Amino acid sequence: MATLMIQGTTSDAGKSTLVAGLCRVLSRRGVSVAPFKPQNMALNSAVTADGGEIGRSTALQALAAGVEPHSDMNPVLLKPESDRGAQVILRGRVHGHMDALDYHAYKREAKATVLAAWEALSARHDVIIAEGAGSPAEINLRENDIANMGFAEAVDCPVLLVGDIDRGGVFAQLVGTLALLSESERSRTRGFIVNRFRGDLALLQPGLDWLTERTGRPVLGTLPYLQGLLLDAEDSLGLSGRQSGEPALRVVVPALPRISNHNDFDPLRLHPRVELTFVGPNRPIPPADLIILPGSKSTRADLAWLRDQGWEAAIRRHLRYGGRVLGICGGFQMLGHAIHDPEGLEGLAGSSEGLGLLDFETRMVAGKQLRNLSGRLLAEDVPVAGYEIHHGVSEGPALARPLCELAGRPDGAVSADGRVMGSYLHGLFDNAEACAALLARCGLEEKGAVDLATHREAELDRLADALEQCLDIAAIEGLLGR
Repeated sequence: MATLMIQGTTSDAGKSTLVAGLCRVLSRRGVSVAPFKPQNMALNSAVTADGGEIGRSTALQALAAGVEPHSDMNPVLLKPESDRGAQVILRGRVHGHMDALDYHAYKREAKATVLAAWEALSARHDVIIAEGAGSPAEINLRENDIANMGFAEAVDCPVLLVGDIDRGGVFAQLVGTLALLSESERSRTRGFIVNRFRGDLALLQPGLDWLTERTGRPVLGTLPYLQGLLLDAEDSLGLSGRQSGEPALRVVVPALPRISNHNDFDPLRLHPRVELTFVGPNRPIPPADLIILPGSKSTRADLAWLRDQGWEAAIRRHLRYGGRVLGICGGFQMLGHAIHDPEGLEGLAGSSEGLGLLDFETRMVAGKQLRNLSGRLLAEDVPVAGYEIHHGVSEGPALARPLCELAGRPDGAVSADGRVMGSYLHGLFDNAEACAALLARCGLEEKGAVDLATHREAELDRLADALEQCLDIAAIEGLLGR
Protein backbone atom coordinates (compact mmCIF):
# COMPACT_ATOMS: atom_id res chain seq x y z
CA MET A 1 0.00 0.00 0.00
CA ALA A 2 1.17 3.53 -0.80
CA THR A 3 -0.44 6.94 -0.21
CA LEU A 4 0.17 10.21 -2.06
CA MET A 5 -1.54 13.40 -0.89
CA ILE A 6 -2.54 16.33 -3.10
CA GLN A 7 -2.76 19.62 -1.24
CA GLY A 8 -3.57 23.07 -2.60
CA THR A 9 -2.44 26.60 -1.99
CA THR A 10 -6.09 27.70 -1.76
CA SER A 11 -9.59 26.34 -1.96
CA ASP A 12 -10.57 25.56 -5.56
CA ALA A 13 -6.91 25.27 -6.65
CA GLY A 14 -7.78 22.04 -8.46
CA LYS A 15 -7.18 19.38 -5.81
CA SER A 16 -10.42 17.48 -6.41
CA THR A 17 -9.96 17.51 -10.18
CA LEU A 18 -6.33 16.41 -9.96
CA VAL A 19 -7.17 13.53 -7.62
CA ALA A 20 -9.96 12.38 -9.96
CA GLY A 21 -7.60 12.53 -12.93
CA LEU A 22 -4.83 10.61 -11.15
CA CYS A 23 -7.31 7.95 -10.04
CA ARG A 24 -8.41 7.48 -13.65
CA VAL A 25 -4.79 7.43 -14.93
CA LEU A 26 -3.75 4.77 -12.42
CA SER A 27 -6.94 2.75 -12.88
CA ARG A 28 -6.34 2.64 -16.64
CA ARG A 29 -2.88 1.21 -15.84
CA GLY A 30 -4.40 -1.62 -13.86
CA VAL A 31 -3.67 -0.22 -10.39
CA SER A 32 -6.09 -0.86 -7.52
CA VAL A 33 -6.51 2.77 -6.45
CA ALA A 34 -8.98 4.62 -4.23
CA PRO A 35 -9.51 8.29 -3.31
CA PHE A 36 -9.41 9.52 0.27
CA LYS A 37 -10.38 12.88 1.75
CA PRO A 38 -9.82 12.92 5.53
CA GLN A 39 -12.07 15.92 6.15
CA ASN A 40 -14.42 17.69 3.81
CA MET A 41 -16.79 20.61 4.26
CA ALA A 42 -19.45 20.50 1.57
CA LEU A 43 -23.19 20.48 1.01
CA ASN A 44 -22.92 18.33 -2.11
CA SER A 45 -22.94 14.71 -0.99
CA ALA A 46 -23.52 11.20 -2.30
CA VAL A 47 -24.86 7.91 -0.94
CA THR A 48 -22.23 5.17 -0.72
CA ALA A 49 -22.38 1.46 -1.44
CA ASP A 50 -22.38 0.74 2.31
CA GLY A 51 -25.31 3.10 2.91
CA GLY A 52 -23.31 6.07 4.18
CA GLU A 53 -22.79 9.64 3.03
CA ILE A 54 -19.63 11.24 1.61
CA GLY A 55 -18.73 14.38 -0.32
CA ARG A 56 -19.89 14.39 -3.93
CA SER A 57 -16.41 15.09 -5.32
CA THR A 58 -15.01 12.03 -3.50
CA ALA A 59 -17.76 9.87 -5.02
CA LEU A 60 -16.74 11.18 -8.44
CA GLN A 61 -13.12 10.26 -7.69
CA ALA A 62 -14.25 6.73 -6.80
CA LEU A 63 -15.98 6.54 -10.18
CA ALA A 64 -12.72 7.66 -11.79
CA ALA A 65 -10.89 4.88 -9.93
CA GLY A 66 -13.43 2.30 -11.07
CA VAL A 67 -14.58 1.43 -7.53
CA GLU A 68 -17.81 1.83 -5.58
CA PRO A 69 -17.95 4.90 -3.32
CA HIS A 70 -17.48 3.88 0.33
CA SER A 71 -17.86 5.84 3.56
CA ASP A 72 -14.19 5.11 4.41
CA MET A 73 -13.17 7.40 1.54
CA ASN A 74 -14.38 10.54 3.37
CA PRO A 75 -14.44 9.74 7.09
CA VAL A 76 -15.27 13.29 8.25
CA LEU A 77 -17.89 15.29 6.35
CA LEU A 78 -19.02 18.65 7.68
CA LYS A 79 -22.31 19.98 6.29
CA PRO A 80 -22.73 23.67 7.25
CA GLU A 81 -26.08 24.60 8.75
CA SER A 82 -25.11 28.19 9.59
CA ASP A 83 -22.03 30.39 9.46
CA ARG A 84 -20.85 28.91 12.77
CA GLY A 85 -22.26 25.39 12.97
CA ALA A 86 -22.41 22.17 10.98
CA GLN A 87 -23.75 18.65 10.98
CA VAL A 88 -20.82 16.29 11.61
CA ILE A 89 -20.83 13.00 9.70
CA LEU A 90 -18.31 10.31 10.70
CA ARG A 91 -17.66 7.39 8.35
CA GLY A 92 -20.96 8.04 6.59
CA ARG A 93 -23.22 8.42 9.64
CA VAL A 94 -24.54 11.50 11.44
CA HIS A 95 -22.54 12.02 14.63
CA GLY A 96 -24.22 15.23 15.74
CA HIS A 97 -24.17 19.02 15.43
CA MET A 98 -21.25 21.20 16.51
CA ASP A 99 -20.31 24.83 16.31
CA ALA A 100 -16.91 25.71 14.89
CA LEU A 101 -15.12 26.03 18.24
CA ASP A 102 -16.49 22.75 19.56
CA TYR A 103 -15.46 20.93 16.40
CA HIS A 104 -11.98 22.46 16.52
CA ALA A 105 -11.59 20.95 19.98
CA TYR A 106 -13.09 17.63 18.80
CA LYS A 107 -10.54 17.15 16.00
CA ARG A 108 -8.19 15.23 18.30
CA GLU A 109 -10.88 12.54 18.66
CA ALA A 110 -11.88 12.74 14.99
CA LYS A 111 -8.29 11.90 14.06
CA ALA A 112 -8.79 8.34 15.30
CA THR A 113 -11.80 8.00 12.99
CA VAL A 114 -9.76 9.31 10.05
CA LEU A 115 -6.86 6.92 10.63
CA ALA A 116 -9.15 3.93 11.13
CA ALA A 117 -10.90 4.67 7.82
CA TRP A 118 -7.54 5.11 6.04
CA GLU A 119 -6.26 1.80 7.41
CA ALA A 120 -9.44 -0.01 6.33
CA LEU A 121 -9.28 1.50 2.86
CA SER A 122 -5.57 0.76 2.55
CA ALA A 123 -6.23 -2.91 3.31
CA ARG A 124 -8.47 -3.10 0.24
CA HIS A 125 -6.38 -1.13 -2.29
CA ASP A 126 -2.76 -0.87 -3.37
CA VAL A 127 -2.70 2.92 -3.80
CA ILE A 128 -4.50 5.76 -2.02
CA ILE A 129 -4.64 9.23 -3.57
CA ALA A 130 -5.57 11.55 -0.71
CA GLU A 131 -6.91 15.07 -1.04
CA GLY A 132 -6.36 17.95 1.36
CA ALA A 133 -8.91 20.62 2.21
CA GLY A 134 -8.43 24.35 1.72
CA SER A 135 -4.76 25.12 2.33
CA PRO A 136 -2.15 23.58 4.67
CA ALA A 137 -1.02 27.15 5.48
CA GLU A 138 -4.11 28.10 7.49
CA ILE A 139 -2.17 28.95 10.64
CA ASN A 140 -5.24 29.26 12.86
CA LEU A 141 -6.31 25.69 12.01
CA ARG A 142 -2.96 23.93 12.42
CA GLU A 143 -3.57 22.55 15.91
CA ASN A 144 -4.81 18.92 15.75
CA ASP A 145 -5.08 19.21 11.96
CA ILE A 146 -6.57 16.19 10.21
CA ALA A 147 -7.32 17.73 6.83
CA ASN A 148 -3.85 18.45 5.43
CA MET A 149 -0.36 18.07 6.87
CA GLY A 150 -1.66 16.63 10.14
CA PHE A 151 -2.89 13.62 8.20
CA ALA A 152 0.20 13.44 5.97
CA GLU A 153 2.47 13.47 9.01
CA ALA A 154 0.40 10.82 10.76
CA VAL A 155 0.61 8.34 7.86
CA ASP A 156 4.04 9.53 6.66
CA CYS A 157 3.08 10.10 3.03
CA PRO A 158 4.58 12.42 0.38
CA VAL A 159 2.69 15.54 -0.67
CA LEU A 160 2.35 17.41 -3.97
CA LEU A 161 1.26 21.04 -3.84
CA VAL A 162 -1.01 22.43 -6.57
CA GLY A 163 -1.53 26.13 -7.35
CA ASP A 164 -4.02 27.81 -9.68
CA ILE A 165 -2.28 30.14 -12.13
CA ASP A 166 -5.56 31.32 -13.65
CA ARG A 167 -6.36 33.43 -10.57
CA GLY A 168 -2.87 34.97 -10.64
CA GLY A 169 0.07 34.98 -8.24
CA VAL A 170 0.82 31.28 -8.51
CA PHE A 171 4.52 31.64 -7.59
CA ALA A 172 3.63 33.59 -4.46
CA GLN A 173 1.00 30.95 -3.67
CA LEU A 174 3.47 28.08 -3.90
CA VAL A 175 6.50 29.70 -2.27
CA GLY A 176 4.41 31.36 0.44
CA THR A 177 2.60 28.14 1.32
CA LEU A 178 5.89 26.25 1.53
CA ALA A 179 7.40 28.95 3.75
CA LEU A 180 4.55 28.65 6.27
CA LEU A 181 5.01 24.91 6.76
CA SER A 182 7.13 23.29 9.45
CA GLU A 183 10.48 21.78 8.50
CA SER A 184 9.12 18.23 8.49
CA GLU A 185 6.12 19.30 6.41
CA ARG A 186 8.36 21.04 3.88
CA SER A 187 10.52 17.92 3.61
CA ARG A 188 7.54 15.76 2.64
CA THR A 189 6.38 18.28 0.01
CA ARG A 190 8.07 16.67 -2.97
CA GLY A 191 7.00 18.89 -5.83
CA PHE A 192 4.55 21.32 -7.41
CA ILE A 193 1.83 21.20 -10.03
CA VAL A 194 0.62 24.35 -11.79
CA ASN A 195 -3.06 24.20 -12.74
CA ARG A 196 -5.25 25.97 -15.32
CA PHE A 197 -2.53 27.50 -17.51
CA ARG A 198 -3.49 29.31 -20.73
CA GLY A 199 -0.94 30.37 -23.29
CA ASP A 200 2.54 29.46 -24.52
CA LEU A 201 4.37 27.28 -22.00
CA ALA A 202 7.70 28.70 -23.19
CA LEU A 203 6.74 32.03 -21.61
CA LEU A 204 6.10 30.31 -18.27
CA GLN A 205 9.23 28.15 -18.26
CA PRO A 206 11.61 30.76 -16.77
CA GLY A 207 9.27 31.08 -13.79
CA LEU A 208 9.12 27.31 -13.34
CA ASP A 209 12.92 27.10 -13.47
CA TRP A 210 13.16 29.86 -10.84
CA LEU A 211 10.64 28.03 -8.63
CA THR A 212 12.70 24.83 -8.70
CA GLU A 213 15.94 26.71 -8.05
CA ARG A 214 14.37 28.71 -5.19
CA THR A 215 12.74 25.77 -3.40
CA GLY A 216 14.78 22.76 -4.49
CA ARG A 217 11.60 21.00 -5.59
CA PRO A 218 10.57 20.06 -9.14
CA VAL A 219 7.50 21.19 -10.99
CA LEU A 220 5.94 17.87 -12.02
CA GLY A 221 3.69 19.40 -14.61
CA THR A 222 1.64 22.32 -15.86
CA LEU A 223 -1.98 21.47 -16.57
CA PRO A 224 -3.82 23.41 -19.25
CA TYR A 225 -7.10 25.21 -18.68
CA LEU A 226 -9.56 22.57 -19.91
CA GLN A 227 -12.27 24.69 -21.47
CA GLY A 228 -15.77 23.54 -20.62
CA LEU A 229 -14.71 20.76 -18.26
CA LEU A 230 -17.75 19.97 -16.10
CA LEU A 231 -17.42 17.47 -13.28
CA ASP A 232 -19.34 17.19 -10.02
CA ALA A 233 -18.37 20.22 -7.97
CA GLU A 234 -17.42 19.95 -4.32
CA ASP A 235 -19.45 23.01 -3.38
CA SER A 236 -19.12 26.05 -5.67
CA LEU A 237 -21.97 26.81 -8.05
CA GLY A 238 -19.70 27.67 -10.97
CA LEU A 239 -21.15 28.74 -14.30
CA SER A 240 -24.90 28.84 -14.62
CA GLY A 241 -25.19 27.29 -18.05
CA ARG A 242 -24.20 27.17 -21.69
CA GLN A 243 -26.28 27.43 -24.83
CA SER A 244 -25.75 27.26 -28.56
CA GLY A 245 -28.08 29.82 -30.08
CA GLU A 246 -31.15 31.28 -28.40
CA PRO A 247 -32.38 29.36 -25.34
CA ALA A 248 -35.67 27.56 -25.83
CA LEU A 249 -36.33 27.07 -22.10
CA ARG A 250 -35.41 29.41 -19.25
CA VAL A 251 -34.78 27.74 -15.89
CA VAL A 252 -34.20 29.78 -12.73
CA VAL A 253 -32.92 28.41 -9.40
CA PRO A 254 -32.63 30.42 -6.17
CA ALA A 255 -29.08 30.15 -4.80
CA LEU A 256 -30.19 29.36 -1.26
CA PRO A 257 -27.68 30.12 1.52
CA ARG A 258 -27.47 26.37 2.32
CA ILE A 259 -28.19 24.98 -1.14
CA SER A 260 -27.23 21.30 -1.32
CA ASN A 261 -26.49 18.91 -4.15
CA HIS A 262 -26.68 21.56 -6.83
CA ASN A 263 -24.99 19.07 -9.16
CA ASP A 264 -28.64 18.05 -9.77
CA PHE A 265 -28.57 20.83 -12.35
CA ASP A 266 -25.45 19.80 -14.27
CA PRO A 267 -27.54 18.16 -17.04
CA LEU A 268 -29.36 21.48 -17.47
CA ARG A 269 -26.02 23.36 -17.67
CA LEU A 270 -25.06 21.01 -20.50
CA HIS A 271 -28.35 21.17 -22.42
CA PRO A 272 -27.84 23.26 -25.58
CA ARG A 273 -31.33 24.79 -25.45
CA VAL A 274 -31.66 25.49 -21.73
CA GLU A 275 -30.65 28.75 -20.08
CA LEU A 276 -29.94 27.93 -16.43
CA THR A 277 -29.62 30.86 -14.03
CA PHE A 278 -28.84 30.78 -10.31
CA VAL A 279 -30.22 33.88 -8.60
CA GLY A 280 -28.39 35.04 -5.50
CA PRO A 281 -29.38 37.53 -2.80
CA ASN A 282 -30.66 40.98 -3.69
CA ARG A 283 -30.85 40.19 -7.40
CA PRO A 284 -33.96 40.61 -9.55
CA ILE A 285 -35.73 37.39 -10.47
CA PRO A 286 -35.58 37.03 -14.26
CA PRO A 287 -38.44 35.74 -16.42
CA ALA A 288 -38.54 31.95 -16.48
CA ASP A 289 -40.43 28.98 -17.87
CA LEU A 290 -39.45 26.77 -14.93
CA ILE A 291 -38.46 27.67 -11.36
CA ILE A 292 -36.69 24.89 -9.45
CA LEU A 293 -36.42 24.99 -5.67
CA PRO A 294 -33.25 23.03 -4.87
CA GLY A 295 -32.18 20.89 -1.95
CA SER A 296 -31.24 22.59 1.31
CA LYS A 297 -29.32 21.62 4.43
CA SER A 298 -31.40 24.09 6.49
CA THR A 299 -34.82 23.96 4.87
CA ARG A 300 -36.77 26.19 7.26
CA ALA A 301 -34.04 28.84 7.41
CA ASP A 302 -33.68 28.82 3.62
CA LEU A 303 -37.45 29.11 3.23
CA ALA A 304 -37.38 32.20 5.46
CA TRP A 305 -34.57 33.61 3.27
CA LEU A 306 -36.64 32.86 0.18
CA ARG A 307 -39.52 34.89 1.57
CA ASP A 308 -37.25 37.76 2.60
CA GLN A 309 -35.95 37.92 -0.97
CA GLY A 310 -39.48 38.17 -2.42
CA TRP A 311 -39.46 34.73 -4.00
CA GLU A 312 -42.84 33.64 -2.62
CA ALA A 313 -44.68 36.43 -4.43
CA ALA A 314 -42.55 35.86 -7.53
CA ILE A 315 -43.38 32.13 -7.59
CA ARG A 316 -47.11 32.80 -7.27
CA ARG A 317 -46.95 35.39 -10.05
CA HIS A 318 -44.91 32.96 -12.16
CA LEU A 319 -47.63 30.29 -11.78
CA ARG A 320 -50.44 32.74 -12.59
CA TYR A 321 -48.75 33.49 -15.89
CA GLY A 322 -48.46 29.82 -16.83
CA GLY A 323 -45.02 28.95 -15.48
CA ARG A 324 -44.05 25.72 -13.75
CA VAL A 325 -42.37 24.95 -10.43
CA LEU A 326 -40.36 21.91 -9.40
CA GLY A 327 -39.05 21.21 -5.90
CA ILE A 328 -36.26 18.75 -5.14
CA CYS A 329 -35.77 17.33 -1.63
CA GLY A 330 -35.77 20.39 0.68
CA GLY A 331 -37.30 22.39 -2.18
CA PHE A 332 -40.08 19.79 -2.38
CA GLN A 333 -40.72 20.16 1.36
CA MET A 334 -41.09 23.93 0.91
CA LEU A 335 -43.99 23.35 -1.51
CA GLY A 336 -46.23 21.88 1.22
CA HIS A 337 -48.31 23.59 3.90
CA ALA A 338 -45.84 23.25 6.78
CA ILE A 339 -42.40 21.99 7.85
CA HIS A 340 -42.06 20.77 11.44
CA ASP A 341 -38.70 20.25 13.12
CA PRO A 342 -39.53 19.58 16.79
CA GLU A 343 -36.06 18.21 17.62
CA GLY A 344 -34.08 20.91 15.83
CA LEU A 345 -32.43 18.48 13.42
CA GLU A 346 -31.75 21.24 10.88
CA GLY A 347 -31.35 24.25 13.13
CA LEU A 348 -33.64 25.81 15.71
CA ALA A 349 -36.55 23.62 16.80
CA GLY A 350 -39.97 24.78 15.61
CA SER A 351 -42.35 24.85 12.67
CA SER A 352 -42.60 26.97 9.53
CA GLU A 353 -45.47 27.67 7.20
CA GLY A 354 -44.75 26.31 3.72
CA LEU A 355 -45.63 27.81 0.37
CA GLY A 356 -48.89 25.83 0.32
CA LEU A 357 -48.65 24.90 -3.36
CA LEU A 358 -49.16 21.18 -2.67
CA ASP A 359 -51.41 19.64 -0.01
CA PHE A 360 -49.02 17.93 2.41
CA GLU A 361 -46.87 18.59 5.48
CA THR A 362 -43.36 17.47 6.43
CA ARG A 363 -41.91 16.46 9.78
CA MET A 364 -38.17 16.16 10.37
CA VAL A 365 -37.36 12.89 12.14
CA ALA A 366 -34.12 11.44 13.47
CA GLY A 367 -32.42 8.93 11.22
CA LYS A 368 -31.42 10.32 7.83
CA GLN A 369 -32.82 8.60 4.74
CA LEU A 370 -29.82 7.49 2.65
CA ARG A 371 -30.71 5.45 -0.43
CA ASN A 372 -29.64 4.95 -4.03
CA LEU A 373 -32.84 4.39 -5.98
CA SER A 374 -34.12 3.71 -9.46
CA GLY A 375 -37.60 3.62 -10.93
CA ARG A 376 -39.67 5.53 -13.47
CA LEU A 377 -41.44 8.80 -14.11
CA LEU A 378 -45.07 7.74 -13.90
CA ALA A 379 -46.71 9.91 -16.57
CA GLU A 380 -44.16 9.17 -19.30
CA ASP A 381 -43.08 5.70 -18.04
CA VAL A 382 -39.38 6.45 -18.60
CA PRO A 383 -36.54 5.34 -16.31
CA VAL A 384 -35.20 7.60 -13.58
CA ALA A 385 -32.44 7.00 -11.03
CA GLY A 386 -30.76 8.93 -8.25
CA TYR A 387 -30.48 9.06 -4.48
CA GLU A 388 -32.22 10.31 -1.35
CA ILE A 389 -30.52 12.25 1.46
CA HIS A 390 -33.01 13.80 3.89
CA HIS A 391 -34.53 13.79 7.39
CA GLY A 392 -38.07 14.70 6.38
CA VAL A 393 -41.14 12.45 6.21
CA SER A 394 -44.03 13.95 4.22
CA GLU A 395 -47.72 13.11 4.50
CA GLY A 396 -50.85 14.49 2.87
CA PRO A 397 -53.41 14.13 0.05
CA ALA A 398 -51.04 15.54 -2.61
CA LEU A 399 -48.85 12.44 -2.32
CA ALA A 400 -51.67 10.38 -3.85
CA ARG A 401 -50.62 11.91 -7.19
CA PRO A 402 -46.87 11.01 -7.21
CA LEU A 403 -44.27 12.15 -9.70
CA CYS A 404 -42.24 8.92 -9.64
CA GLU A 405 -42.29 5.32 -8.60
CA LEU A 406 -38.99 4.37 -6.93
CA ALA A 407 -38.15 0.82 -5.86
CA GLY A 408 -41.84 -0.02 -6.12
CA ARG A 409 -43.11 2.85 -3.96
CA PRO A 410 -44.55 6.29 -4.86
CA ASP A 411 -42.39 9.41 -4.54
CA GLY A 412 -43.17 13.09 -4.75
CA ALA A 413 -46.30 14.84 -5.90
CA VAL A 414 -47.84 16.67 -8.88
CA SER A 415 -50.59 19.29 -8.68
CA ALA A 416 -53.90 18.66 -10.40
CA ASP A 417 -53.01 21.06 -13.22
CA GLY A 418 -49.50 19.63 -13.55
CA ARG A 419 -47.78 22.97 -12.99
CA VAL A 420 -46.30 22.19 -9.57
CA MET A 421 -44.13 19.11 -9.11
CA GLY A 422 -41.86 17.79 -6.39
CA SER A 423 -39.68 14.82 -5.49
CA TYR A 424 -37.21 13.70 -2.84
CA LEU A 425 -34.98 12.23 -5.57
CA HIS A 426 -31.66 13.89 -6.32
CA GLY A 427 -30.54 13.19 -9.88
CA LEU A 428 -33.93 13.66 -11.55
CA PHE A 429 -32.29 15.05 -14.70
CA ASP A 430 -29.28 12.69 -14.88
CA ASN A 431 -30.95 10.17 -17.19
CA ALA A 432 -31.40 11.68 -20.65
CA GLU A 433 -34.90 10.20 -21.12
CA ALA A 434 -36.10 11.49 -17.77
CA CYS A 435 -34.54 14.90 -18.40
CA ALA A 436 -36.22 15.18 -21.81
CA ALA A 437 -39.57 14.10 -20.35
CA LEU A 438 -39.47 16.63 -17.51
CA LEU A 439 -38.43 19.46 -19.82
CA ALA A 440 -41.17 18.48 -22.28
CA ARG A 441 -43.70 19.01 -19.47
CA CYS A 442 -42.37 22.56 -19.31
CA GLY A 443 -42.69 23.16 -23.05
CA LEU A 444 -39.31 22.06 -24.45
CA GLU A 445 -40.01 19.45 -27.11
CA GLU A 446 -36.57 19.64 -28.70
CA LYS A 447 -34.06 16.87 -28.10
CA GLY A 448 -30.60 17.58 -26.70
CA ALA A 449 -30.63 16.15 -23.17
CA VAL A 450 -27.27 14.81 -22.05
CA ASP A 451 -26.92 11.49 -20.22
CA LEU A 452 -24.85 12.57 -17.24
CA ALA A 453 -23.22 9.18 -16.58
CA THR A 454 -21.91 9.02 -20.14
CA HIS A 455 -20.78 12.64 -19.94
CA ARG A 456 -18.90 12.02 -16.66
CA GLU A 457 -17.00 9.10 -18.14
CA ALA A 458 -15.99 11.10 -21.21
CA GLU A 459 -14.86 14.06 -19.08
CA LEU A 460 -12.83 11.82 -16.76
CA ASP A 461 -11.07 10.28 -19.75
CA ARG A 462 -10.46 13.72 -21.21
CA LEU A 463 -8.96 14.83 -17.89
CA ALA A 464 -6.80 11.72 -17.60
CA ASP A 465 -5.53 12.19 -21.16
CA ALA A 466 -4.45 15.72 -20.26
CA LEU A 467 -2.65 14.49 -17.13
CA GLU A 468 -0.88 11.74 -19.10
CA GLN A 469 0.35 14.37 -21.56
CA CYS A 470 1.28 17.17 -19.14
CA LEU A 471 2.37 15.54 -15.86
CA ASP A 472 5.49 13.54 -15.06
CA ILE A 473 3.51 10.39 -14.31
CA ALA A 474 6.70 8.36 -13.90
CA ALA A 475 7.82 10.68 -11.10
CA ILE A 476 4.40 10.42 -9.45
CA GLU A 477 4.54 6.62 -9.63
CA GLY A 478 8.01 6.87 -8.11
CA LEU A 479 6.55 8.72 -5.12
CA LEU A 480 4.15 5.80 -4.78
CA GLY A 481 7.04 3.33 -4.83
CA ARG A 482 5.95 1.91 -8.20
